[in-house]
Amino acid sequence: MILIDFTQIAIGSLMVAINRGGEEVDESLVRHLVLNNLKYYRGRFNEKYGELVICCDSKHYWRRDYFPNYKANRKKDRANSGYDWDFIFTTLNGVRDEIKEHFPYKVLEVYGAEADDIIATLVKHEQGDLDTIIISSDKDFIQLHGFHVKQYSPVSKKFVNGTPPQEYLREHIIKGDRSDGVPNVLSPDDTFTESKRQKPIRKTMLITLTEAMERWEPKDLFQLAKCNRDTWVRNWQRNETLIDLNKIPNDIRDEILTEFKNAPTGDRSKLFNYFVEKKLNNLIQSIGDF
Repeated sequence: MILIDFTQIAIGSLMVAINRGGEEVDESLVRHLVLNNLKYYRGRFNEKYGELVICCDSKHYWRRDYFPNYKANRKKDRANSGYDWDFIFTTLNGVRDEIKEHFPYKVLEVYGAEADDIIATLVKHEQGDLDTIIISSDKDFIQLHGFHVKQYSPVSKKFVNGTPPQEYLREHIIKGDRSDGVPNVLSPDDTFTESKRQKPIRKTMLITLTEAMERWEPKDLFQLAKCNRDTWVRNWQRNETLIDLNKIPNDIRDEILTEFKNAPTGDRSKLFNYFVEKKLNNLIQSIGDF
């Protein structure tokens, strides 16, 4: 499988195009960028990894139900960016629906799930002899890496590797994830929403804690972390739930697998008419690459 982190790839390529050429964001630009990306990744990886699976974010996240501050600053950051994000997301959703209708790929969106949840669930469900590649720059997926699971970053244009998955996961839980609004394990829930400073975790402490986790349960390391026991256990559970992709709720996981099993694919024979209708003249000659 070629698992596409749809929103991340689409927005990433859109920002590159805007910053490089000052292009105006319109529906045609978004459509061309998305389809060119899909064509490229299918052409490069189809022979070894099989067909594309388009993994999309739901508008509603289960993580936000669990932790209301999850990605809470994203809206403010986007408001300050100068881009019309309502238009961008509306257009992306329209292109996603066009792909679902016209292209021979499964397009998955499950209420309550992010693309991360879909990708992780499919990787774990299909683990074995099926070669899988994740197309995303998100380092959260390092925890999924294995003999049959690779990751390619559209940003660095390289395969993502180098850190043992379990070691990365432990460090990530301890350090939190500022971009997602998740504080480190020593800091309170509202650290980022209230612009507080995180309690520092020195590199030596990080190494000591991750090494200790080879022998002891994380919840027992509060003294080593020089932290109140209740605070440590609570914050570890908070970060583990939000970051560890083994913690996806069972009902979300089951719905993803059901959607994957039943998801229709578009009729390839309709592609030519679609390309003509959308004036995708530069892609018609390479229609077979889709």
